[in-house]
Amino acid sequence: MAKTSPSEFVNQVKTEASKIVWPTGRETVMTGVMVVIMTTVLGLFFFGIDTFFGAIVQWLLGIAAGQA
Repeated sequence: MAKTSPSEFVNQVKTEASKIVWPTGRETVMTGVMVVIMTTVLGLFFFGIDTFFGAIVQWLLGIAAGQA
């Protein structure tokens, strides 16, 4: 691999940095809102699944304790 001089490296970094497209303020806010909505939905989903399986385990333990 060829060695790059420090000045050439800096020029390459500047060139690549000029290609960056930053999101607008509205895009940033909309993305943040979507993240909050999706994490809330997933949190509720996993809470429901955990509650459901917890009830099944408690029911099975109750059956096992009654038969012992």
